[in-house]
Amino acid sequence: MTEDTEDLSAQSRLLEATEQLIYSGGIHATGMDAIVKASGVARKSIYRLYPTKEALVSAALKNRDERWMAWFMRSTPATGEAFARVMSIFPAMRQWFESEGFHGCAFINATGETEDPQSEIRAVSRFHKQRLLAYLNELTQACGLPDPGETARQLLVLIDGATAVAMVSGDASAADSAGRAAAVLLESSRSVNGPSSSHH
Repeated sequence: MTEDTEDLSAQSRLLEATEQLIYSGGIHATGMDAIVKASGVARKSIYRLYPTKEALVSAALKNRDERWMAWFMRSTPATGEAFARVMSIFPAMRQWFESEGFHGCAFINATGETEDPQSEIRAVSRFHKQRLLAYLNELTQACGLPDPGETARQLLVLIDGATAVAMVSGDASAADSAGRAAAVLLESSRSVNGPSSSHH
């Protein structure tokens, strides 16, 4: 095993441990000692890779963005009827809400703990929401709606709202309610563009 491979495996252990600790306990409550212990990476090595805690947390959140977006895109079929693809979001969300260790949206949580609007942590969180919105936009464009961009933004609000409700209430059926709201939303957008639009 070369030094580079060792560095890489230490780095991935470090990012994984940091991500899990901050997701379950919060950024402020997670000290460097806990990260050293959970990752098995020495403090000196951590600071060599990431000079500040903020840099480490940002890197862990970037990791989570990659993983979460890959899961989300896998959960919504790449082919098939456009409306069905949008609606597949909500059963996937419910599955996530019911999973062990669900603590809401890591990016909203992290932003709530970060006071500086210019911080790298907030920048990563904004980037995640932009990526999610861009993907929702792809899904809504395939539906042929009159204003796919606005519909994508409304879906993002439903997703984030359901995630917050599920986290606070512990009730995974928030995903089902969001799904029903999305169905109404898509139906009304479609009818504006559809055969009934002649009387508008």
